[in-house]
Amino acid sequence: MMKTIKIAHLYYDLMNLYGENGNTRVLCKKLVDQGLKVEVHFLSIDDEIDFSKYDIFYIGSGSEENENIVLEHLKNYLSDLKNAINEGKFFIVTGNALELFGTKLINLDDSSINTLGIFDYECKVTDFRIIGEQVFTCPLIKEKIIGFQNRNTVISDYPNHLFEVLTGTGYKPKVMQEGILEKHFYGTYLLGPLLVRNPYLLDEIVKEILKFHKLSYKGSNKDDVSYKAYHEYIKNFVEN
Repeated sequence: MMKTIKIAHLYYDLMNLYGENGNTRVLCKKLVDQGLKVEVHFLSIDDEIDFSKYDIFYIGSGSEENENIVLEHLKNYLSDLKNAINEGKFFIVTGNALELFGTKLINLDDSSINTLGIFDYECKVTDFRIIGEQVFTCPLIKEKIIGFQNRNTVISDYPNHLFEVLTGTGYKPKVMQEGILEKHFYGTYLLGPLLVRNPYLLDEIVKEILKFHKLSYKGSNKDDVSYKAYHEYIKNFVEN
């Protein structure tokens, strides 16, 4: 019987500032290419979220107002959310959605709001924006990571980072680490969409998903246009 993987695209309507739904679409395609059946469920604040029913969760970027709405909604599921992360379910979190999973968000006037408190980091609003292309490395793969940032918050240092900075900004200026990697939680400020622009990282995540479900990885078609686009674009930033 064909294995079914269920993806929950959380707050698809509120947290999709930069067309980040491309991450869900390309992940779905890669899993189908592995011979899996994939169901994508689009869930938002009017829906009940049963974290036990899904294998993968995705949350993208949103406006400050929408981020606050999502935060209040997720607080209703805090225990279930923690359990899902601890069980090793897959979370892909991009842009300012990353701010939801720390302990607090500190405003310019030093007032703050408590966030979900799942991981031990704080986010702080700044009086400047971090905007531009980024080139990182990732311990999971040998290929470099490319992406874009557009944010006005910084994160306190976190021990289990996802990326090392080659060009660009880490948790904050002059810090050379970025992102959160905890079990199968992949969190980063990088936009792009991340998985569309980084097919090798996508392959690695797909391998981990298959491994988690005790399934074999069938390889990928390196003639796919996504790999060619990656190699052409990376030339703009890295000398061969």
